[in-house]
Amino acid sequence: MAKLYFRYGAMNSGKSTALLQAAYNYEERGQRVLLAKPEIDTKGADQIESRLGVTRRVDFLVGPDDSARALFGSERDRVRAEADALIPGERPAEVACLLIDEAQFLSPVQVDDLFRIAVEDGIPVMAYGIRTDFRTEAFPGSRRLLEIAHSLEELKTICRCGRKALFNGRVIGGRFVFDGDQVAIDAATAAASDEPRYLDQYRVTYESLCGSCYLEESGGVLAPR
Repeated sequence: MAKLYFRYGAMNSGKSTALLQAAYNYEERGQRVLLAKPEIDTKGADQIESRLGVTRRVDFLVGPDDSARALFGSERDRVRAEADALIPGERPAEVACLLIDEAQFLSPVQVDDLFRIAVEDGIPVMAYGIRTDFRTEAFPGSRRLLEIAHSLEELKTICRCGRKALFNGRVIGGRFVFDGDQVAIDAATAAASDEPRYLDQYRVTYESLCGSCYLEESGGVLAPR
């Protein structure tokens, strides 16, 4: 039986790199894969971007209200049709694996779709993402993946102090912040001016932190009050 895999880690733990490596490994053996990511992840538009500089366009984006299974089914049909056009009458080409980047941004229903793709459609699904936001609260998609994925694997990275990083600190204008919307992609916020000299004070970035460094920056607060 095909399985749903969730590979998670803090920021900068190499999730996108691992996904692109997995895709390469399949394709090196002559197998076809499909890549996708949530539409809300506007960083890189329709590209998966590794921090090592490797990029690749996804086969489809998943909108907030989309059926992930229906989108996958359409792309699967496209792969079969393209293969049949090259070699008519051959056994329909099959997708070997579906790879999802930034899976924390999926809805719980969309994660259930991934489970059905694996169990009912027989296609392995590898989902990559982070567990918790900058307030240490689980993303809905990640929570559902932790609940139902067949296999869980942590991808590790280190904090600035050298310890294992657990959390993701949000930084705006060079300062850590601990309130705000759960989702803020690495970019300037809507309040930023177009003038370059103002951009840095609104730019959103993230830093991977161990538990000790997170508590130091948050003043001892682990979760919102």
